[in-house]
Amino acid sequence: MKIAIAGGTGTVGTHAADAARAAGHETVVLSRGRGVDLVSGAGLDAALAGVDAVIDVANVSTLLASAATSFFTTATGNLIASAARAGVGHVVLLSIVGIDRMPFDYYAGKVAQERVVGASAVPWTIVRATQFHEFAAQLYRQAKIGPLHLAPRARVQPIAAREVGEHLAAVASGAAQGRAADLAGPREERLDEMVRAYGRREGNRGWIPSVSLPGAQMKGMRAGHALPGPGAVTGRETFDEWLARR
Repeated sequence: MKIAIAGGTGTVGTHAADAARAAGHETVVLSRGRGVDLVSGAGLDAALAGVDAVIDVANVSTLLASAATSFFTTATGNLIASAARAGVGHVVLLSIVGIDRMPFDYYAGKVAQERVVGASAVPWTIVRATQFHEFAAQLYRQAKIGPLHLAPRARVQPIAAREVGEHLAAVASGAAQGRAADLAGPREERLDEMVRAYGRREGNRGWIPSVSLPGAQMKGMRAGHALPGPGAVTGRETFDEWLARR
């Protein structure tokens, strides 16, 4: 079959495209660099000609609710409208576990995006995943006071982005499921320990203190709101294994 990946050059999209090709499917990567603009809709109809399924992992770098909501509703709305015109049989959206339990601005955009997909005439599947193992690296780089790296406290059940991409490719090749089971890593971890372990792997032998960061997202994660629900599909690779593989 022919599978299109919106955001196919990103962290998860690259793995989804690789997994789809490895399974024998033809892939189409939807990106500005390949002449497709999700926000304006330019190039979408031509790119989706003959496509059987679409995986939507497109993302935007913003912490503003208004910007996130505008991007996700516009981009996904255009994608679904074009998919309907092309006769696409299945749209798969990657979302995030706990977005409706944590009043975080970026998550407001993802909630709005899920509503757009849920109202689609094209058969759809929404897969909510937990944070990736790569989240520890992101926080290590960003959570800093001067030269001091901080290790935010939170309860997480992280999964490798590679396994998320593989799961999305498998889901896209099957029948639409509506809201699918959550996708999570094999075990719960402490985020501060993950960040500290990542720092040590990067050669940091200094003090990396555990901190409770303010804000709705981190408060919700400390309370366990980012953990998967009952019946979640779990990955295989632990954070320690992922870190060792790097």
